[in-house]
Amino acid sequence: MSDISDVMIVTTPTVESMTIEQTFGTVWGLIVRSRGIGGNVVAGLRSLAGGEIKEYTQMLEQARQHAVDRLKQNAAELGANAVLSVRFDSSEIGKTMSEVVAYGTAVRLVPNRL
Repeated sequence: MSDISDVMIVTTPTVESMTIEQTFGTVWGLIVRSRGIGGNVVAGLRSLAGGEIKEYTQMLEQARQHAVDRLKQNAAELGANAVLSVRFDSSEIGKTMSEVVAYGTAVRLVPNRL
């Protein structure tokens, strides 16, 4: 099993100068986050004035990072050292929760042989 810091994450289907040695299949990292009532109140007040709602931006940035960490963990458990074609998706659950999922194809990459 690889350490998650060893798992490369890319949005492309290939990596220059690397060959796919083994494909493990689809992996994902999922997180559902909820902003506490205080954050919802502050965000609600900010929404009245318009502009960026920093409380929600911060929450979604953290959720996205957690999703990537979980994606890397799932890939590492399979023995992968990279995840190709990584994408994100998000949705709301109810009015107070956000779901973020990161997904891609777990592979083992090796340097091209000359």
